[in-house]
Amino acid sequence: MSVDACPLWGTRLLDVEYLADSKIVNSPRAGGEYWISGTSETSVHSWPDEAKVALTDWLVEQRRLGVSVPKIDSSTLKEIKTKTRAKSVSERADNLLRYLRRKSGKVGEYVRLDTEHTIRDEFLAWTGSADASEVQFLSEYCHSNEWTEFKSKPASGVGSFSQGIRLSPKGHLRLDKLEGENRESHRAFVAMWFSPEMKDTFTMGIKPAIERCGYQAIRIDDVEHVGKIDDRIIAEIRRSRFVVADFTSEPNKPRGGVYFEAGFAYGLSIPVIWTCREDLISQVHFDTRQYNHITWATPEELAQKLENRILAVIGEGPLQVSKQA
Repeated sequence: MSVDACPLWGTRLLDVEYLADSKIVNSPRAGGEYWISGTSETSVHSWPDEAKVALTDWLVEQRRLGVSVPKIDSSTLKEIKTKTRAKSVSERADNLLRYLRRKSGKVGEYVRLDTEHTIRDEFLAWTGSADASEVQFLSEYCHSNEWTEFKSKPASGVGSFSQGIRLSPKGHLRLDKLEGENRESHRAFVAMWFSPEMKDTFTMGIKPAIERCGYQAIRIDDVEHVGKIDDRIIAEIRRSRFVVADFTSEPNKPRGGVYFEAGFAYGLSIPVIWTCREDLISQVHFDTRQYNHITWATPEELAQKLENRILAVIGEGPLQVSKQA
């Protein structure tokens, strides 16, 4: 393998920065930039394709969550190799649609792969595919659902994605639904431990960060309700533009409600921003530890980091107030 090849896939790089016993690479086959330690690079060389696909899926997801340069170290490899599940065909097809929207310069434009190796490699990364035959299958799956259109189609048979593929009107509608029906919502649901010791975390950290970004922080104990509280939680999450889930808890007493609320939102394709006080991050369950948590020591630090993450991942909200005097 070339020293300038992707440590994960052995494919060409767009850029590489060598550091002390680590490197930052920009690999289209891995979906973009990532940092990898020297020991991790040695380890992944021998991984089977299915494990490499799982790690690539994680890298792509981390970037979608706002982490521009995800970090691969020994703990990352352990979690990915032993704890993650393979994405379903429908999840992979949805990621193909997301990539087409991201790569299209304008509505109705075809994305071609026949002359552009970078795009081919990115297609493999975004769809969790080991080779082009899997991308072709996913392309046909999307085409059969009328979510995509091929640029050229033989008299018999199905067209090839390599000659050009684009989102159809139904594909755009599918993506709009996937990416949330709440884009105009000004509400941000907060899932956290309700304890007196967490008061400052909310009032000085989470709430002001959300409000500075133009959203209203919604915590279920602040909302008047009639009926089962679980029903109210579900209703509020459905109405929210995004969810902030803080996993700070008493030592060895995980907050099951926070895991449920974050998982419910994630299942609805509502963005979740994960946070935890830094002294307790090691106790976060491995199923969620793969997501990039904002770790914090003080409410003020949390406020600044959370504001930056909201603006990077979600953008300014409809209640944004001008910062000019």
